[in-house]
Amino acid sequence: MRHNTTKLAALLLAAACFAPPAFAQPKAKAKPAAAKTGSFSLPYEKFTLENGLQVVLHEDHSDPIVAFATVVHVGSNREKPGKTGFAHFFEHMSFNDSENTPVGANRKLIEEWGGQRNGGTWSDGTQYYEVVPKDAFDKIMWIDSDRLGYMIKTVTTDALAREIQVVKNEKRQNYDNVAYGSVNEVMRKNLYPADHPYNWTVIGSLPDLQAATLPDVQEFYHQYYGPNNATLVIAGDINMAETKAKVQRWFGEIKKGPAVPALKPRPAGLTQTKSLYMEDNFARLPQLQMVFPSIQEYHRDTYALQVLSELLAGNRTSPLYKVIVEEQKLAPGVLAYQNSSELAGEFTLQVRANPNTSLQQVHSAIEEGLKRFETQGFSDTELARIRAKIETDLYSGVESVLSKALQMGRDNEFAGDPAYLAKDAQMAQAVTRADVMRVYNQYLKGKPYVMTSVVPKGQQNLVVQGAQLATVYQEKVVAGVQNEDVGQGKEAVFEKTVTKNDRSEPGFLQTPLFKMPAIWNASLANGLKVYGIDNREIPLVTFDVTIPGGHSLDPLAKAGTASLVAQMLTQGTASKTPAQLEEAIDLLGASISVNSTAEEIRVQARCLARNFAPTLALVQEMLLQPRWDAAEFARLKSSLATNLKGQEANAAVLGSQNFNRLLYGPNHILSYPTTGTLATTAGITLEDLKAYYNTNISPSGAAVHVVGAIDQNTVATALKPLETSWAAKPVRLAQQTLPAQTLGGNVYFIDVPEAKQSVLYIGRLALRGTDPDLTKATFANTLLGAGSSGRLTQLLRIQKGYTYGAYSAVQEQQEMAPFVVSTSVRANATGASLQLIRDLLTNYGPTFSPADVETAKSKIMKGNTLAYESQGAKLGILRRISKFNKSPKFLEDDQQQLMKMSVADFQATIGKYMAEKDLVYVVVGDKATQYEEVKKFANGKLTLLDATGKPVN
Repeated sequence: MRHNTTKLAALLLAAACFAPPAFAQPKAKAKPAAAKTGSFSLPYEKFTLENGLQVVLHEDHSDPIVAFATVVHVGSNREKPGKTGFAHFFEHMSFNDSENTPVGANRKLIEEWGGQRNGGTWSDGTQYYEVVPKDAFDKIMWIDSDRLGYMIKTVTTDALAREIQVVKNEKRQNYDNVAYGSVNEVMRKNLYPADHPYNWTVIGSLPDLQAATLPDVQEFYHQYYGPNNATLVIAGDINMAETKAKVQRWFGEIKKGPAVPALKPRPAGLTQTKSLYMEDNFARLPQLQMVFPSIQEYHRDTYALQVLSELLAGNRTSPLYKVIVEEQKLAPGVLAYQNSSELAGEFTLQVRANPNTSLQQVHSAIEEGLKRFETQGFSDTELARIRAKIETDLYSGVESVLSKALQMGRDNEFAGDPAYLAKDAQMAQAVTRADVMRVYNQYLKGKPYVMTSVVPKGQQNLVVQGAQLATVYQEKVVAGVQNEDVGQGKEAVFEKTVTKNDRSEPGFLQTPLFKMPAIWNASLANGLKVYGIDNREIPLVTFDVTIPGGHSLDPLAKAGTASLVAQMLTQGTASKTPAQLEEAIDLLGASISVNSTAEEIRVQARCLARNFAPTLALVQEMLLQPRWDAAEFARLKSSLATNLKGQEANAAVLGSQNFNRLLYGPNHILSYPTTGTLATTAGITLEDLKAYYNTNISPSGAAVHVVGAIDQNTVATALKPLETSWAAKPVRLAQQTLPAQTLGGNVYFIDVPEAKQSVLYIGRLALRGTDPDLTKATFANTLLGAGSSGRLTQLLRIQKGYTYGAYSAVQEQQEMAPFVVSTSVRANATGASLQLIRDLLTNYGPTFSPADVETAKSKIMKGNTLAYESQGAKLGILRRISKFNKSPKFLEDDQQQLMKMSVADFQATIGKYMAEKDLVYVVVGDKATQYEEVKKFANGKLTLLDATGKPVN
C-alpha cells in the first residue's frame, strides 16, 4: 500500500451490520449533476444510504472497466501521542481477511481477476481502491463491503504481528534507509505543538508501531470505520439503476458507526523561527529546507499560494532560480510548493545544494531571491503561463476512471461536493496579482519558519550558523531474526455476523475481452514513421518523437553523452533563450521533455488538443535548431555531477548499477547507467555533444507516436514542416558483444554501513525484445512476481513480514535484457530472505500446475482490459509496434498465443530463462551485521565489491 502524504484520496467504508436500510432516493427524473470546466464535465449521481454511507456514481463507457474508490474520513490527525502511525497501520490491516471472503482474498484474488488494488493514508484520511474488468463488478461489491463491515472479527494477534513488521519495513525502505528521510519528521515536531494532530508523521515511529495491540485495532475500527464516516465512488462502465440496487444489497446492512466530530482548522501557531540540523548517513549533498505555516485546504488563499510557488521558483525567470542556480551556482535547482491539509498548511522552499556548499550561503541566496520578488514583482505573461498549466493539469488529473473516482470521492468527503473540481479550477484561474502579493505578505514576508540543514555525515561545518541539533530516533541493526520473526499464524475463530442478504461469493459477469484500439500509421518522405490513436476521452494529446540509439551509441569512456545531448535540446533554440523557450511552452499549457533511454532519445510532449500544432512546432525547433549554449552546458555538467554524487549511498541505485555491470561486463555500454558516472562524464565536452547529434539524430528509423483528441489528417498537416525540414541520413546502430554468461550462482555483497534494509537484485540476461519467446517468458513470470499477488510478495511480505514488496520482471529491449528479481528486506532477515527466494525459484517451474495455468491466463487476459486505458499506456502500444515491428493487433495475437500455452509450455519457459542455478545474486546492505549471513547462504563463495563494482580484498 502506498503511504500517500499528498492526498489524492479515496476509499473504503466501515462498521458492522443488521437491518437493511433504504436509499435516500434522488428526485424523480432529476438529471445527473456534473462537475464542469470548459467543455469537459464529470456527470454523477449522489445518494446516501440510511446508515450514512455517501455514494457517488459516474458512468464512463470508454473501456469495459469499473473503479471503486472509498474515502474514509480518518487519517493520522485522529491518532493519539504514543500511538502514531496507527491510521496508516490500520489501512494495512484492512487488506487482510474479512468474515465472508477466503483467507488472503483481498491481497491476492483481485489481481488474479485482472484487477488492481491499493490504498493510501495521509494526515486527514484513508483511501482504498480497486479497478477491475467489468465482469468482476459483483465480486468487488462483495469484497469491498465485507472489508468495510465485516473484517474486524478476523484480525488475530499473529496477523497483527506480521503486519507490524510489514509497515516497519515500509518505514525503513522509504524513510530510514534513504537520504533526507527524517526531514519531514523534524519539520512536523518543530512546526506544530506537541498536542497538534500534525506534530507526527503519517508513517509514525517504529516504537509506536511495535507497541500496537489487538484492542487498539478494534477500538480504531469501531470508532472511525462506520459507513457514516465515508464516501464510496463507483465509476466506469456501469448501469446506474443496477448499480444503485447492488450498492443497497451489499452495503445497506452495514451498521452505522458513532458520529465522528469534525476537526476545526488549527494553524501551526509558530511564534519564532527555528533552525535545526542533522548529519545524514545516506546523504551526499547538503540540503536546506524552510517551511512557513500557511492555510488549510479549500481556503481561497491556497490557490494564490500555489501561484506564488510557481512565481518564486517555477521556471528560469523566477527570482529564486535566477539567484541560486544561475547567478550564484549553488545548486542544480530550487523547489517551492504549497501543501494544504484539512487543519493547516505549509509553504515550503527547498534547495539540495552542490557538494560541499555552505547552507548559510544558500539561506542568504533565498533571502536575496525573496527580496528581488518583492521589488521586481512579476508580469501578466507569467500569470497567463500558470493559468494555462492549471488547465492542462486539470484534465490530466482525471484521465482515468480511477483518477476520476478518487478526485470525486475526496472532494465529496472533505468539501461536501463531488463536483468541486469545477470550483477548484475557477478559483485557481481567478487568482489576481493582488491576491499573490497579499498572501506573500501574509504568510512569508517577515514570518517565522522552521529551517532544517541536512548535511552528509562529518560535514557539520556546512550547516546554517546557529542551527541546533535535531533529535531523531535511530533504529539499531541487530544480527539475527529471532527478535522479529513472524509467520502466517492460525486463522481467526469467530461466529459470523448474521445478515439478511447472502454474502457468499458472487459469480463473474460476462467476460470482457481486450480489443486493440484503432491504429493508423503513415510514412513521411524523409523516412519518419507516424503511428496514431484517435482518443477523445479528454481534450489532450500526448505524443513523442522517438529516435533510435540513445545510450547504446555512447562511447564507453564517455557514457552519459546521449543523456546530456537530450538535456541540451531543452536549453533553448537558435532563436530562443532557455527562458524564452520555457515561456513559449508554458503559455501553451504544454509540457515537453527530452530523455535518453538505453536505446533511444525521445522528445515527449503533452498539450491541449487545440494547441497540438504550435506545440509540435516547438518540438521541431528544439530538435532541429539546438542552441548549444556553453553556459547552459556548464550548468548541466555541474548539475549532473551533483546528482551522481547524491546517489553514492543509495542502496537501490548501487544494487541496480552493479547488477548490470556484472551481467553486461566492462566492455558493454549497458554496464553503465544512462546518465553515466562521475568518471565517464567528467571529460565530456560540448563538442562531444555536437558530434553525437550530427552523427546520430536522424529521421531514418525514427517514429512519431500520437495519442489523443486529434485525427490523422490534423496530425499529417502539422507534421509537414518536420517532414520537409528534417533531412534523412544513415545512422549506424552498433552491435556490441556480450560476455560469456558464466556468473550464474555467484553472490556479491556491497557495503552500505548502517543500512536498515538489504537491497537484493537477482537475475540473468534472458531475451531480446525480438525473440518470439519473450511473450511466453512474460506470461510465465506472471505468478512469480508480477504484482502483489505474485508468489514473491505473498511469501516474503504476507507470510513472513520481511519486506514491503518483492517483484520480478522480464525486460524488453533490442539488446539482450535481464530477467530480474528485486526486493528490499529487513536487514536482519537478509540471509533468511535469500534462502526463501532460492527455494521459491528452484521449485517454481517443477511445481507449475494446470491450476496455475488457468490463474495466469485469467490474470493476463482480464488485466489487459484496464492496462491500456491512459494516453500514456496507449502511447506505449505504439512504441512497441514501431520499435519491434509488431502487428497493429499484436496484443490480441498474444492473447491467442497465451490461450494455447500448456503446463509443459510454462514449465519449459521457466526452465529456460528463470532457472535458479543460472542467476547472479547482488546484495547491498550493512556488512558489519549481514556479511556473515550472506556468506553462509553463498556457501563461502561470496565476493565483496566496492560501490563501483571492483572486488575488495
